[in-house]
Amino acid sequence: MKHSEVKNRIIETASFLFYKNGYNSTGINEIISESGIAKATLYNHFKSKEDICLAYLQFKNTTFLNDIEIYCKSKKKGQQQILAIFDFLQLFFKDKDFNGCWCIKTVAEIPNDNEIIRNEIQTQKTSFIQLISKLVSSNLEKVKVDEVSSISRQIYLLYESAVSESHLHQLDLPIKEAKKICSQITT
Repeated sequence: MKHSEVKNRIIETASFLFYKNGYNSTGINEIISESGIAKATLYNHFKSKEDICLAYLQFKNTTFLNDIEIYCKSKKKGQQQILAIFDFLQLFFKDKDFNGCWCIKTVAEIPNDNEIIRNEIQTQKTSFIQLISKLVSSNLEKVKVDEVSSISRQIYLLYESAVSESHLHQLDLPIKEAKKICSQITT
């Protein structure tokens, strides 16, 4: 098997386990066992569990940003492309493996002084806000350039709270309510 295929299998396995069980509850031996590799193979690709965590976060984020952008852009131009953020979340929520936000789950498990993982998560959240900003600027004609950032951050906060609350309560009501508020912000 190719070097990159083994690495991808490790990342995908760790991603599944970290997201499902949590970062601290998932051990290196479990990743090795579930990946079907030797310990030496894992350490040929990753120096530490923290390195695996960074790869996990990057894998989840890349997939998420790509999928949500494609989904939103598949909708009718205008407000519908922005509201599609919440339709995408609704689909994510309905997935049997929905377990909230992988970033928030991870940051809750790391020590406050772990700047490497914290910085990665902050970068990912900033990338999501940038995606929302692109959707806002290309779909809302009435919005002034200096308002785009504020509106994008408001939508981001609605999305993040909808993820957390829908996970906490195991209901999609927070997603529906966030979408309603977003429609008011974007009219």
